[in-house]
Order: sequence, then structure tokens, then C-alpha cells
Amino acid sequence: MNKFYGTGVAIVTPFQADGQVDYNGLTNVISHLINGGVEYLVSLGTTGENATLSQEEKQKIWIHTADVTAGRVSLIAGIGGNNTHEVVEQIKQFNVKGYDAILSASPAYNKPTQEGIYQHYKAIAENSPLPVILYNVPSRTGSNITAETTVRLANDFKNIIGIKEASGNFDQFNQIMRDKPEGFLFISGDDPVTLPMIALGAVGVISVIANALPRQFSDMVRLCLKGDYKAAQKPHSDLIDFTRLMFTEGSPAGVKTALKHLGVCGDALRLPLVQVSENTASKIISETQKVTR
Repeated sequence: MNKFYGTGVAIVTPFQADGQVDYNGLTNVISHLINGGVEYLVSLGTTGENATLSQEEKQKIWIHTADVTAGRVSLIAGIGGNNTHEVVEQIKQFNVKGYDAILSASPAYNKPTQEGIYQHYKAIAENSPLPVILYNVPSRTGSNITAETTVRLANDFKNIIGIKEASGNFDQFNQIMRDKPEGFLFISGDDPVTLPMIALGAVGVISVIANALPRQFSDMVRLCLKGDYKAAQKPHSDLIDFTRLMFTEGSPAGVKTALKHLGVCGDALRLPLVQVSENTASKIISETQKVTR
């Protein structure tokens, strides 16, 4: 499972001004990330605006991403939803070529019970041709995967290999780390708390801000994984304001603004998401210049 240690990046999906997927921009983003030294990529997570893409577009993006990556780093596909049957069918039809795992967010909007969440992931695990990573992000889904449910899934299904945890609940983090089976991957899903989560035992992060700053962020993560928290403290602190700005007016609008400034891709989004305000964009550009000097 070392292929998922370190910095993974939830890749943005670049769009052209007319709203079409910008495949040249996507190629640039992938090259930017791999050249920046990240360990793996996640195609069409939440940051990839997957909720606004058709199934045909998703298939094309997954294939394009695998072709451009060409095995240089590990790849994860984000496949989730609030209709368990539909998610299972998408996984069955997924072209696994070039991919190493599936990241699946807990169902949004439905607010299922813990038993419903368990049964949802049970269906996924029993039908997935690839290892599965859970994704707990209550701020978006409206429900939490409890530590008990995470550990139950980890023990019951050997192909559920880890969790991207973005609940922000350190008591929950402690319980998962104490009770999880050996080898189950605990991954930060929240950029600002990656350092303390690794101190608790996380094996790395699936990041948003590393879209723009892959070298700076992945270097910091590697220092943490080596246990050199003293050296990691400065880059962690240097990124605090940048990270805050990335989420001031929503993700991925912030990081797309930084990517446009860096000349990697444009900052277009699909409705209902919109670009950040001029005031926030000015602050993002200023901070991007500061941290990339």
C-alpha cells in the first residue's frame, strides 16, 4: 500500500470558456503535478466537479488522465453517489486500465443511518474490481461515517483499504487509529490539518491546494512522514494563509484562480460554482506569488 503514502492530489477539471472540458488544460495540470513530485493522483473527486459532468465526459476524462499519466504515478478514480445501485453499476462498467483504486464518498443528501452507510459500502466492495478507499466528508454529505462504521468496514472487507477522513473530528481520528486493522490507510482529507493528522498516524493526504503547489506541499508531507516535524513546521506555517484563501469562496474556485495565475490552466467552472470575486482573486494572486518565490 506504499503507493498511497504521501501526497495524493484531487485533480481539478479544467474547462474552456464555453464550458467544455479543456483536455489540453488537464494535460498541463497532470504534468504540473507529476513534475511537482506528488505520489499519486485522484481523478474526478469532489474537486474535479464530478457532480456537473455527464457519464460520457467522466469516461473520457478517466481515459485521458490514465493515458497522460502513463504509469508515472499511481491513479485513483473517484466514483460515488447517493444511489447505491447506480454507483455499483458505474464501478462495474469502469475501465480499470491504468487505475489502482477507487475513492468513493459517502452518500450525500440522503443522510443514511450507519447501517445504511455500511450496506452502501458493502455493495461497492463486493462489486469493485479495484481496492476501495472510503471518503468521509460530512460538511458536503450531511452525514458522518463514525469511527465504529469505518473500523467495521475495514475488518469485514479486505478490499476496503483505507479512508480519506475530512470530518475534522480529532476524537474520531484517535478512535480510528486505535481500532483499525493493521495496514488500513488513514489519509487526511483536509489540507490545513495534514501535519497533525500524520502525527496521529495518517499516511499522507489527498489534497486540494497541491493542485497549485505540488512541490511545496508534498515536500512538507514527506518531512512529516519522516518524523521531522520541526523541519515541516515552517512550510506548514508558510502555507496557512494560502490554504485559507483556497477555500474562502469555495473549492475548487480558489485553487483554479491560483492555477490560472501560474499559467497551468484556466479558472472556468461549471454552474452552480462560479469564479471567486475580484477581491479574493487579488489576494490569492498575491499569496501565490509570495509562496512561490
